Amino acid sequence: MRVIRAAHLGFCFGVRDALQVVAEVPCPQDVTIRGELVHNPLVLHQLDVRGFQREPESDRKTVPATEQVMITAHGISDRERQRLAAAGKQLIDTTCPLVTRVHRAAQQLAREGRHVIVIGRPGHVEVEGIIEDLPSATVIPNASEIGDLPSRFLGVICQSTTPPRLAAEVLSALRERYPEADLRSIDTICQPTRDRQQAVIDLLPNVDALVVVGGKNSNNTRELARLAEERGVRTLHIEHPSDLAPEWFEGVLTCGLTAGTSTLDSTVDAVEQVLSQIPSTADTGIRLVPPEMPRLAEEWPTLGAV
Repeated sequence: MRVIRAAHLGFCFGVRDALQVVAEVPCPQDVTIRGELVHNPLVLHQLDVRGFQREPESDRKTVPATEQVMITAHGISDRERQRLAAAGKQLIDTTCPLVTRVHRAAQQLAREGRHVIVIGRPGHVEVEGIIEDLPSATVIPNASEIGDLPSRFLGVICQSTTPPRLAAEVLSALRERYPEADLRSIDTICQPTRDRQQAVIDLLPNVDALVVVGGKNSNNTRELARLAEERGVRTLHIEHPSDLAPEWFEGVLTCGLTAGTSTLDSTVDAVEQVLSQIPSTADTGIRLVPPEMPRLAEEWPTLGAV
């Protein structure tokens, strides 16, 4: 079976930088990671193996016992930073600068006296960090869920991984529902998200099916799969090469391959190697031989395979 990679896929610079910081931590057992460093089960497993302490993303009220606390690439609120600092914690900050940009844009709109609307997924760790610093905010996941707003003086920003199409739909619906509103929007969708989504759109006309590699709870990875599904392309969202089954590819001559921004390069390579073993005609009796996956802890010192 022929395999075509998307022009842009996998790691973004924010995730790569976060892993570089992790690689340089001398005593992992003395560090608590505030949530999931990235939404990638292999990375999280290796963090556990190395001895890092981890707290659930939903548990932001407790203060970690370790002296050092690592802030994930998804960021936290300034209020939370101050609380941890007041408790004597040393912060290791891996917040993506593009997420920081979203925070600053939201705070600027709030300083103008606007009610801030965040286009994004309610409960997502990035979204929670943004709204915790705002005097008033409403999170809107899609155009059909615009409710009554407490103000007509509005400021709109987006979760950094919001699909551009979705942001445009919500903005249009807001203007239609509240034509009298004074509405100012700031585009805070990150470029890596745009690049990966556009690359999938460009790839789809050339493939019979698409394999999307990344964490099941990764917002940007799920969106890549959704883009293909909405366009009627057979789509498989997996986390690991072992999730592939030959029978799923019956009738597929050309398969597209993409990955979310927290997917390791080594995982993408391994998936492509397995896909290349699947013949173009259905033969469910073949035995796939997954390549030996590199140990992430061994990759981190130089990030050569990451």
